[in-house]
Amino acid sequence: MKISYFHLMPYQDLPSDFETRYRSAWVDPPNDLFDPQRCQRYYDDYLEELQYADSLGFDGVCVNEHHNNAYGLMPSPNLIASILARSTSQSALIVLGNSLALYQPPLRVAEEMSMLDIMSGGRLVAGFPVGTSMDTTFSYGQVPITLREKHTEAHDLIMRAWTERKPFIFNGKYNQLRYVNIWPRPLQQPHPPVWIPGSGSLETWDWVLDRDYVYCYLSYFGYLRGLRVVQGFWDRVAQRGMDDNPYRVGFLQLVCVSESDASAQAEYEEHVKYFYRKMLRIHPPFAESPGYRSIASIRESVRPQIGEEAQKAARDLEWKDFVEQGYVIAGSPDTVRKQLSEAIKMLRVGHLMCLLHIGSMPRDLTLKNTELFAREVMPAVKDFWSGYQDPWWPRR
Repeated sequence: MKISYFHLMPYQDLPSDFETRYRSAWVDPPNDLFDPQRCQRYYDDYLEELQYADSLGFDGVCVNEHHNNAYGLMPSPNLIASILARSTSQSALIVLGNSLALYQPPLRVAEEMSMLDIMSGGRLVAGFPVGTSMDTTFSYGQVPITLREKHTEAHDLIMRAWTERKPFIFNGKYNQLRYVNIWPRPLQQPHPPVWIPGSGSLETWDWVLDRDYVYCYLSYFGYLRGLRVVQGFWDRVAQRGMDDNPYRVGFLQLVCVSESDASAQAEYEEHVKYFYRKMLRIHPPFAESPGYRSIASIRESVRPQIGEEAQKAARDLEWKDFVEQGYVIAGSPDTVRKQLSEAIKMLRVGHLMCLLHIGSMPRDLTLKNTELFAREVMPAVKDFWSGYQDPWWPRR
């Protein structure tokens, strides 16, 4: 079982009346709400939290890319990963990812990820998301119906750049390059392992399986609601006659650990509510620009995780609901061990990503959550899937 520490690096000081004054934490929240001096403290805290996770034995640390939002202050995850390459020593650097359709040319991703792989001693996992509608269409002006085509072409260019040993010409629809000849190239050969974050689009399943990559379902609505999508992926694996190695799947789960169930509520409730009511406040049209989702996904009613229905649920839910409905696995170490074990077996997931900094959680509480999880919970689930090999992990 591989357990990684996932961080969003959110803005923690949105005003208390944010939900009534602003329609969205993504795309158009005015940046006069942003305080650079506070953000300097955030970055110091967040980097320390990621480094602490490495020191406690987490298998990986995860960073990610988002734009124009208070939800995640990492428009360039590669910058954060470059710091972690030098300030961590054990954990895999899981960059989830670079949104390939936003880079022109995508060779920039190939070059920077090669640098990260070398600087970290071969610890890189390369994540290649299509990107959210908010990030790609509204923040970076991409035409939604072209996103997947651009993503695939960019991916193909990067993989050739990583694996071919002579300069070559690339003449694609969106990229025409006379000389492709990257220096440096990755330390891992033939290339770093590739993970594809997804939100439930059906075509992503076949795209991932065609290339034998890891499918990562980044669900913020918990393992009970995530089961439908993950089971759909496993059904597709079975239909194609492929093996059911649990390491084919990654899943993100929010986790809060304290000395008791009661103290978990007292310590974490306000920060969980901040996460769902402020950070995931998204103007519904931003969540799904026309053309962003395929006809097949629309017909199957596979909807984005975020939007009007999700916001309404978050407004109405209290701590008891978040816990009972599986949005958050929270409580004493014993409670968390039992629920997390249930989630791992239910989803058949080999790469578990835990969100242990949530919303407005301060540094000291985050370190406590991280330490309790590593000491009291992680050892109980590490032996899951010990009979399987993980070919999608960095070869240092």
